[in-house]
Amino acid sequence: MPHITFIHGISNKPAENKLKQIWLDALTNDLLNNGDGLDLGAMGVTTSMIYWADVLYAKPEEILKEAVANLESTEEVAGKSEADPDMSWRDTITDEEKKMVDSLAAKLSFDLLVNDDYRPDEKDVAKTLERIPLPWFIKRRIMKWLLKDVHHYLFNQEFSPASGITYKVQEEIRSRVLKKLNEVQSDRHIVVSHSMGTIIMYDCLKRVAECPAIDGLMTVGSPLGIDEVQDKFAPEWTRANGFPEKVKGPWINVYDTLDPVTGFDGNIANDYKRNGEEVIEVINEQNWGSWRHNITNYFSEPKLRAALLNMLNL
Repeated sequence: MPHITFIHGISNKPAENKLKQIWLDALTNDLLNNGDGLDLGAMGVTTSMIYWADVLYAKPEEILKEAVANLESTEEVAGKSEADPDMSWRDTITDEEKKMVDSLAAKLSFDLLVNDDYRPDEKDVAKTLERIPLPWFIKRRIMKWLLKDVHHYLFNQEFSPASGITYKVQEEIRSRVLKKLNEVQSDRHIVVSHSMGTIIMYDCLKRVAECPAIDGLMTVGSPLGIDEVQDKFAPEWTRANGFPEKVKGPWINVYDTLDPVTGFDGNIANDYKRNGEEVIEVINEQNWGSWRHNITNYFSEPKLRAALLNMLNL
């Protein structure tokens, strides 16, 4: 029977088992009354979660019942409840890192968000971010987490999330990916990745020799279209041959143009070709809610569910 390995994205998360259940419930629930919910357990599909939030965050985020009832994402909850992230690490990075981080920050309009009372004019900020109806202090925190998580992973930053614990971020997360993937015993193995998780999974599939092959890849709300991210995958990545050979079946990329993480370039088929040909299936899934990067919103949509069902070949 098929197996799906999930991998989560930016910011702090609930504990692994809670997070996986949130994802499974989001796929099952018929929130839009389409009658197309996917109860993976009932379908005989086994699942696992690659969990890495504890590499960068001291303790799991608590998801309140009120947040679940209001269909808030884990990013929204963390944005409201956690302290403003410490960005002092930007003062100690190398010139190479600074160039990448500053360029990415400019794209995210991060450096415009200088205080909670700031309200930028639309001409001064990326339109995708301006059109997200969240309070600015939450937007700013989420963008800080994205900037930190991307940098610490791509540059293999040494980081201590809690007293007495230190990781080399990329090395630790790569080892967890390989461990989880190698545990799967299935005749059809699909990976569903979200947000920062799409960067991690692509990196492992393309740049880690020991990474096992998979039968299909779904990337959701992915920042893989951002030039600064692609540059860090070189020389293994090129536009003409960016498709990982270890993906033996389809690669499906799902994005929303109002998702601030994908809004820069959600249609990534031209960035990850195979032998010069565009082979990624790209789905523009305009979802709903105040925070369009929310995985639970994506999982409720009919195009994504239909594509996943097709990948499972059930």
